Amino acid sequence: MIARLALAFTAFAERWLPDAFVFALAATVIVFVAGLGVGVPAGTLVSAWGDGFPALLSFTMQMALVIVTGYVVASSRPVYRLICLLADRAPRSPRGAVALVALFAMTSAWINWGFSLIFSAVLVKEIARRVRGVDYRALAASSLLGLGSVWAQGLSGSAALQMATPNALPDPVRAIIAHDGLIPNGLVDFSHTIFLWQSFASVAVEIVVVTLVMWLAAPVGAAARDAQQLGIDLGPPLDHTDDLPPPRTPGERIEHSPLLVWLVVALGAAYLFRTLAGGVTSLTVNTINLAMLLIGMLLHGTPARLMRSVRAATPATWGVILQFPFYAAIAGMISSTHLNERIAHLFVSLSSKASFPALMAAYSAALGVFVPSGGSKWIIEAPYVVKAAHELQVHVGWVVASYDLGEAIANLVQPFWMLPVLALVGLRARDVMGFTFLVFLVLLPIVLILTTVLGATLPYPL
Repeated sequence: MIARLALAFTAFAERWLPDAFVFALAATVIVFVAGLGVGVPAGTLVSAWGDGFPALLSFTMQMALVIVTGYVVASSRPVYRLICLLADRAPRSPRGAVALVALFAMTSAWINWGFSLIFSAVLVKEIARRVRGVDYRALAASSLLGLGSVWAQGLSGSAALQMATPNALPDPVRAIIAHDGLIPNGLVDFSHTIFLWQSFASVAVEIVVVTLVMWLAAPVGAAARDAQQLGIDLGPPLDHTDDLPPPRTPGERIEHSPLLVWLVVALGAAYLFRTLAGGVTSLTVNTINLAMLLIGMLLHGTPARLMRSVRAATPATWGVILQFPFYAAIAGMISSTHLNERIAHLFVSLSSKASFPALMAAYSAALGVFVPSGGSKWIIEAPYVVKAAHELQVHVGWVVASYDLGEAIANLVQPFWMLPVLALVGLRARDVMGFTFLVFLVLLPIVLILTTVLGATLPYPL
């Protein structure tokens, strides 16, 4: 029954859902009209849209580098062989293969969402080469489930990192969190957010439930459509580092020499060692990208092999480059017109101490459909969300965790973060969203129950 339901959603998505870029355009119109509906002048909305458009250009480059550096590492001979080894050990039943990808995507996303995103996509292609009759759409959908479930509850969760890292939030926001010294310095470390036993329990429940759902939802037999049936060319294996022509000139010999790579990697490693001496909270997208690039350089060994890998990766970044500025413009309209604050106040007005965490999860999921920021919008949301937590005397760290749980499940119905994987596996959002929507329908009520029940076990303020 679940497999038939997944196929029904997929058939609907394949027929009716447009490309992911159309979601960005539609969200732009919806937010603009919503702004007019609450009395914001059209000129103010236009200015907010235009001013917001360049706001995420730096973030766009960061996300493009997540794709490129992830591919560079995954395409190196040692890592690619590890991925192939995992694919060789994968169950040979189509459902087992889909469940394995889902499990790998979620567990790796807890460590780092960028790692999960790219490595899971490479794993999808390798399993598709090996397992006969496996549905390629279900495999690709499974690779996205780390971003749609547990990533924000892990080590790279943006809101938890910002709450724990000095100078990551403006001083006025820290003052609101501190609440007249109730929380010293307004800092909430990991022990009160992602390292709570309640957070670990939530992650465990999500991993078990989502893996089971995908095992049941994977089409088998005649209903399954493999890569060949979908017209997808899996391409040659990535482990083809020996097919470069031998150097013929002194300049080419430098390109094929590992000496410069070793020197630059040593320099970068020294910088990372100094930076990360401050602990796990020193991890940022920038340090992760630098670390991944240095690892890729070391694994490829020579500038020539590294450059070839980067060239192969860059076509997968076009969706990010095109769409991120539009979402930045949408975020500009929402924040400058205080639409997000009005929505949050509505949720707070309907809340009690017991229901506030679940309502914050629902609010975060709803807003995440229009502003899929990966947690960076917490800078805007934190002042009134945390203030409401203090007013209702709800555990502040659990409010952050609840907000993150909602942030993650929004990615199951918003194709924004699907783009890097879809570009690498050669599919479109409509090909996988039938499966991710099914997971969303199952996961949403579970998240609301978990945030309510587990939140009741935590004292105020931490």
